Amino acid sequence: MTDRFAEQMALRDVAKDTRLLGDFAVIYCRGNHPGAERTRLESDGVALGVYGRRPPKVCADCAELLTYAEKRRAYCPKDPKPFCSHCDTHCYKDDMRERMRDVMRYAGPRSILRGHAIDSVKHLIEGRRHAREAARGRQAAHHEREERA
Repeated sequence: MTDRFAEQMALRDVAKDTRLLGDFAVIYCRGNHPGAERTRLESDGVALGVYGRRPPKVCADCAELLTYAEKRRAYCPKDPKPFCSHCDTHCYKDDMRERMRDVMRYAGPRSILRGHAIDSVKHLIEGRRHAREAARGRQAAHHEREERA
C-alpha cells in the first residue's frame, strides 16, 4: 500500500464511495454467486478501516473486482469525481469495466431497499443534471457548426 493510497482513502468522499462499492459487491455476490464461498475481504481498504468493523464478505471473483475498484477510486484523477459512466477518462480495464457495470446494474436498484435510498435519489438527480448539461453542450456545438456553414 502506498502513502498516496492511504491519503486518498482518508478523504471522506473516497471512503464513502468505497464503502458503497463494497455494499454493491455484497448485493451482487449474494444474487449472482449463490453457491460461492464468501470470505471477509482482505484488501488495503480493509486494512485502513474504510469499511469499519464489518468488511464485505464476498466470493473470490467479487473480492478481486472490489480490490481493483478500491485502487481505481483512490487514484481517480478527477476532482470532483464524476460517475464513471459520465467520465471522459476510463481508468478501468475493459474487462473490469464490464464487470463493474454488471454489478452496478444489478445492485443499484436493489440497494434502495438495503439502506441506500438517499444515495439512489442523489444519483438520479446527478445523472439527470449531467444529461441536461451534455445536451446543452451538444446543442451549443450544433449551433456553432451551423453558424460556420
